[in-house]
Amino acid sequence: MRLSGRALRVTVFVGEGDVWHHRPLFHEIVRRARDAGLAGASVFRGIEGYGASSLIHTTRLLSLSEDLPLAIVIVDDEQRVRRFLPQLDELVDEGLVTLDEVEVIRYVGRGAGNDAGDEQAQR
Repeated sequence: MRLSGRALRVTVFVGEGDVWHHRPLFHEIVRRARDAGLAGASVFRGIEGYGASSLIHTTRLLSLSEDLPLAIVIVDDEQRVRRFLPQLDELVDEGLVTLDEVEVIRYVGRGAGNDAGDEQAQR
């Protein structure tokens, strides 16, 4: 899959302890993004943060939290991302979902359609 030019980035901020039907919420979001055919999804674990509750969650030893902040980032073309948003509405009870317009400079998946070998052969 190739992606270039204008795209949307959706970022979902949730807690590590958030669950969906007894499974980690972040895992369900990533699974559904894959099932929806989105270009990719990554989960980033924060070392410290707070949300609407103003309770600070941290990795510092004296106040070690089991509910660290997570950011799930998905980038794809606008139509695919917007079709996926109703699923996020269903999944995210507490958290924050943001959309940003981005410009994709280069995105080439591994495997089929990857012309990296062709580029090396031309050198």
